[in-house]
Formats: sequence, structure tokens, C-alpha cells
Amino acid sequence: MPSEFDLIRRYFTHEVAHTELGVGDDAALLAPRPGMRLAVSTDMLVAGTHFFADTDPCDLGWKTLAVNVSDLAAMGAEPRWAVLALSLPRADEAWVADFARGFLECACRFGIDLIGGDTTRGPLNLAVTIFGEVPEGQAITRAGAHPEDDLWVSGQPGRAALGLAVLRNQVTLSPEGRSACLSALHRPQPRVELGLGLRGVASAMLDVSDGLLGDLAHLLERSGVGAIIDAAALPIGPLVACGADIDAARAALLCGGDDYELIFAAPATARAHLAATAGSLGLALTRIGVLTDQAGRMFIRDHAGRLSAQDPRGYDHFRQHAP
Repeated sequence: MPSEFDLIRRYFTHEVAHTELGVGDDAALLAPRPGMRLAVSTDMLVAGTHFFADTDPCDLGWKTLAVNVSDLAAMGAEPRWAVLALSLPRADEAWVADFARGFLECACRFGIDLIGGDTTRGPLNLAVTIFGEVPEGQAITRAGAHPEDDLWVSGQPGRAALGLAVLRNQVTLSPEGRSACLSALHRPQPRVELGLGLRGVASAMLDVSDGLLGDLAHLLERSGVGAIIDAAALPIGPLVACGADIDAARAALLCGGDDYELIFAAPATARAHLAATAGSLGLALTRIGVLTDQAGRMFIRDHAGRLSAQDPRGYDHFRQHAP
């Protein structure tokens, strides 16, 4: 049976591109570029909470890093370095090899050096700390939005939630829809290029990990604004085209998590620029509403113009598991 050091040496030691000293010593040595600030985030994925224990390990490797990359994308930061801590029930070398392959595929896709971490025996738990760079004064936070800013979302939120519902036998989708939604769940695509392109354009931004309404509430709180979401503008059609009924599609879009799309605010004067950005990236950007001066208040406006107040609570790891 391989030791923890064998596993690290065989599967998690790779050539680095922008690191003075990487895996193999007591600490890594980093050299941020002049004029840059470090953006740092950490996330963990726990078996039974964030993923099923029988999830394909290659997909899981990709997702373990991708969810952290998304946090940097949401601040307009460029991902550069990551450390990985693994708690494994046993030294299953085939599982580790597949996991490492998916993890390093994601690292290669986004130009990230894996510079260290740790392994131990215990319940399956995967934790990453990621480091990125953003030019001084250009980080996009949750706190800069203003009343009358437009509210936008990238891509197709809701697919990952439908993918999870498929695995739980809660919905039946078309074969094409099932494939697309499971891919969104298992292989999220962090919007790094979009985040970089929104520097100096977006006034506030964050990614969708716990549901669109729940995550939007964090932006409203930090910026001291409210929001009106236009039901007619929501991109529900593609979810219905996957085979979901309208109610399931709406719930997945508004309350489902794991999408890792970006929600952002921008002034109305940026609309033409954002249309050009969407075209250049080949990525849908949907204007779903407007921000208001009613701090913390969130409404959905229906097709007749009526407003309904929304409970902005998203997924909460402690409330969700409370009896």
C-alpha cells in the first residue's frame, strides 16, 4: 500500500510555471507580480454533503479545484496557485490517480500551479486554498453596487440543480438535457475570462454556489441595495427544453446551487459593452433586473408588473441539516 508521500510524489507533483518553490519542501515560495494584490479563497468538499461517495473521481478532481477558481473569477482575479489537503478513508491508488488527473486538468486549463498541501487518513474530505492576483484597486467585491444598476447573470443557472435532481430521481429529463445538466453539476466551468473582462465595468459581483436568490442577498447586504428581478427576463426556457416542467425549472434557476455562474451589477451605460463581451466570449449574459434603494429587499416582478417579495435565504449547511 502506498504511503501518503508516495501518493503526493506520484500524483500531485507537477511542473510549475510561476512558482519559486513548489511541492516537496516545508512551504512554497511565491513571487506575486509587481502591482498585484493577492486574492485568497478556500473551500472544502465533504462526501455526503457536497457530493455522493460514488462520484467519478476524475470529475470530482476537476470540481474540487473549479469551485475555488470560481471564487477568484467573481473578484476579477487571475488564478495562479493552489494547495490541496486530502482526507482519504484508505490509500486507493486507482481512485487517487483519477482524482489527480481531473484536478490537474482543471489546473492546466486555468494556468494554476499546485504548490503543496497535505494528505491524511479519515472521512473523505477535499480542501483547497487558492491564490490569485488582481491589479491594485481593480478587485470586484460584493460591496460596490448602486441603485439603478442593472443586474446580470452569466450562462445558464439551474442546470446543476436539475442534474442533482436527476441523481435523486426527482425529475426526468430528455437524454440531451440529462447529459447537459449532469455535466454542469460535475464539471462546472469557472467564468475566469468573464471576471477579468468585467474589471472596471461591474460595480459588484459574486458567484452562484448556494442559489441565485440566496447569493444575490449577500450582494444586496454588502452593497446596501435592493433588487427587482423581472420574471420575463429569467433564462428558464433552456431548462424547460431539457425536459423540466416550468415549476422545477424556476426552482432550479432561482434556488438551486452549484452553478458557479457570476451574478453582477453594472451601470446601464455598460449594456453595449456587455453585449460585445458576451459575443466575444461566446457566453450568454442575461440582464435579469435592476437594483433599488430599498436595502436588502428583493422582489420578483411578474408578467403583469406585480411585485412579490422573496425570501432570499439560500442553502445553509447548518440550517439545511437541522432536524
